[in-house]
Amino acid sequence: MADPKIAFVAGKSDTAQDAMSRLCGMYDHVTPDKADVIVALGGDGYMLRTLHKYLHLNKPVFGMNRGSVGFLMNEYREDDLMERISRMESFEIHPLRMEAQCKGGKIHEAIAFNEVSLFRETGQAAHIRVSVDGVVRLDEMVCDGLLISTPAGSTAYNMSAYGPILPLGAGVLALTAISAYRPRRWRGAILPHSASVNFEIINDEKRPVGVSADFNEFRDVLNVKVYEDRSLYSMVLYDPEHNLEERILQEQFMG
Repeated sequence: MADPKIAFVAGKSDTAQDAMSRLCGMYDHVTPDKADVIVALGGDGYMLRTLHKYLHLNKPVFGMNRGSVGFLMNEYREDDLMERISRMESFEIHPLRMEAQCKGGKIHEAIAFNEVSLFRETGQAAHIRVSVDGVVRLDEMVCDGLLISTPAGSTAYNMSAYGPILPLGAGVLALTAISAYRPRRWRGAILPHSASVNFEIINDEKRPVGVSADFNEFRDVLNVKVYEDRSLYSMVLYDPEHNLEERILQEQFMG
């Protein structure tokens, strides 16, 4: 990309704001709607918010870590930004779409680049029926919750819940239990990315369940449908020597 127009955006932390101030003084920059590349400064949480906020612009996003984790981010460096962008590698990430029916009949929709997770709202374990493409696969899962993750999100909450790490481009999603009680030996499933997963809450009055799609959360759900939305995508950019695919591979061999 020759002489790309850059937009800088940053999280609210002092570290991220200071970095944006310095970079804006070093490089010409424009607003996100006029940019060729959006440079996001922060941690993984801010990267997710950037992907959501600017999804409609169809602009590639190059993240630099000014946060606490930064798995989705590149190393922060100031002096060679244009050169790095010129040799970047890109990954096309499709989000999950969640449709949740809540008590009272209200329907909520949201998208998630990392995961959609269901969670118990009280001390009572959740009882959830799971169907995949219209076929009941788990008649009654007793657990603290369930989540379905994209490959890009498989190293986040999914990994903390002992779900599998998924390579990018594998064309699969991870269905992972959170503190499963029954079935005792169920350890999750790997589903094709084309799968449509339905979660039905059993005995919702006694055992209420909430759902979150990345950072959007809804309470007292009755039924949740999740599938990959192939009509939407975000292009994420990485340094060749430290790309996301390599980091996901490395995570599988770390102790």
